[in-house]
Amino acid sequence: MNVPYRQIRAAYTEESITVYQAYDPAVAEPAVAAGRFVPPFKRERMTWIKPSFLWMMYRCGWATKAGQTRVLAIDITREGFEWALTRSCPSHPGHGADREEWAARLRRSPVRIQWDPERDPHHNALPYRSVQIGLSGEAVDRYLDKWTLAITDVTGLVRAAHAVVRDGGDPAGLLPVERPYPIGANLTSVIEATPGSAGAENAE
Repeated sequence: MNVPYRQIRAAYTEESITVYQAYDPAVAEPAVAAGRFVPPFKRERMTWIKPSFLWMMYRCGWATKAGQTRVLAIDITREGFEWALTRSCPSHPGHGADREEWAARLRRSPVRIQWDPERDPHHNALPYRSVQIGLSGEAVDRYLDKWTLAITDVTGLVRAAHAVVRDGGDPAGLLPVERPYPIGANLTSVIEATPGSAGAENAE
């Protein structure tokens, strides 16, 4: 399969998109119980959401890294997700970008976009990118108070899939099904995705 270099791939429905985060149990357990992030989660800090399950597994080491032993699947509204994309700025200036213009945009944007190499189940880098979205300020408040629809602890799934990987098997049947996420040409430009990489639904 020829995957575009920069493409959002995610599990989503007509109303929601699933993103992943990993935390210590002290943060994860109250969030799951409340169905939203509550203290000791700190809304003052930037928080990074990841639509790619396997990139999350790379980041948290299949839920083995300190402070990342509980993996959460967070269903948020697509409206909120696209609000974040619309108001985002790349974490680094693109090739040929005006650095002053980029820096000014960075200062006024509550959302960061970062494209990192996608990973396979063994954490090997793949030849295309996965998006990470950093939320700060107003974006965090909206994420916590308006966008979050459900929080599910998927650590059991993570451990089951990791066991398959350790035994030399293919965990594909256990993993969430992720599809190209539909965004129009304007958002494609804003987040510097590969042109034409989005799914067809709701495309401009």
